[in-house]
Amino acid sequence: MLTALRGECPDRLPVTTHHVMPSFLDSHMEGKSNQKFFDIFGLDPIRWIIAYAANESTGDYYDPGHTELGFLEARRVSSDSWRFKVEKLDNKDYDTSRFSIITPKKALSMVLQSDKHTTWVAEHLIKEKSDIDIIARYMTHPKCDVEAVNDAADQYGDSGLVRGHIACFDGFGQPGCWQDFSCLYGSTDLIMASMEDPQWVHAFLEVLRDRKKVYVDSLAGAQYDLIELGGGDASTTVISPDIFDEFVAPYDSVLIASAHEAGQRIAYHTCGGMMPILENIAAMKPDAMETFTPSGMGGDAILSEAKRRIGDKVCMIGGFDQFHFFTGCTEEETREEVRRCFQEAGPGGGYILCPSDHFFEADLKLIEAFADEARKCIY
Repeated sequence: MLTALRGECPDRLPVTTHHVMPSFLDSHMEGKSNQKFFDIFGLDPIRWIIAYAANESTGDYYDPGHTELGFLEARRVSSDSWRFKVEKLDNKDYDTSRFSIITPKKALSMVLQSDKHTTWVAEHLIKEKSDIDIIARYMTHPKCDVEAVNDAADQYGDSGLVRGHIACFDGFGQPGCWQDFSCLYGSTDLIMASMEDPQWVHAFLEVLRDRKKVYVDSLAGAQYDLIELGGGDASTTVISPDIFDEFVAPYDSVLIASAHEAGQRIAYHTCGGMMPILENIAAMKPDAMETFTPSGMGGDAILSEAKRRIGDKVCMIGGFDQFHFFTGCTEEETREEVRRCFQEAGPGGGYILCPSDHFFEADLKLIEAFADEARKCIY
């Protein structure tokens, strides 16, 4: 995988998966661990490590009420002016809670809902435009706990890739600046605001960028192999290339440059449409791009064309249709899909075969076929 990330040609096609979802491990793997999943199927392992450090010199400290961490979650960093409160709400269909941020000026809150697979926003945090001023004034700026990351990476050794992601907003967020804003305000409302009040949108994107840059700058010395940035709301399934160029690239490109200065590699994650903005993403100079979601999964990726257009600039990760080839097909059909991906994106190296984002259901024999056929793809 490291050879592919360098854009070079490994001995065989690297094959892995993005996240191994906890619900899948519970329902299909008898609750086995992430690492056991990789061991059983012979996939190239990835370990995700997320750890924040609280800057005590500025009055920050760990949220004393946040002791049980969720999936890919770091312990929240709070202060006397940025405190958290979580209240369970009655709902017969979903696990529902109100996540509040208490500041000296006012309380901001969002409603989150979950099922066994995932969590989503039912009520967004930003309800008035002036809320971004509250956030800018009082929010904390978590840094990376380099020692904790390195301890975990040392324990993992050379057995797999160590991945992380750039700090997300508290409660519910994602790594990219536009994506984080979208989680807090709603993608449709944010698109409308970009046309009706672009100055306001730019103002908060700057706030989010500067908060994330504090985290990125603190990554120096952390033994990560790859760090994620971006998000599906920055894909052309959601926004136009013009919006990407004006509101996404100028902010996320700063973080990529800062990550490189800190000695880190960046994977730019766009789970959705990518083809109209392939060169736009590559121009931000990430080390890798993912997920190359095919049309059968709601994306638009044509691997052969993507390889021709940007394959010499970045490592490509993804492209495999897990919806149609991890369920409801024969093992040979899964193997044919692996060979197609290799033939289209594999030439010359710089490609890691991977499902195009998460999966929650799968036939275990098809995962076996996926991994086995990939290991037969020799350079």
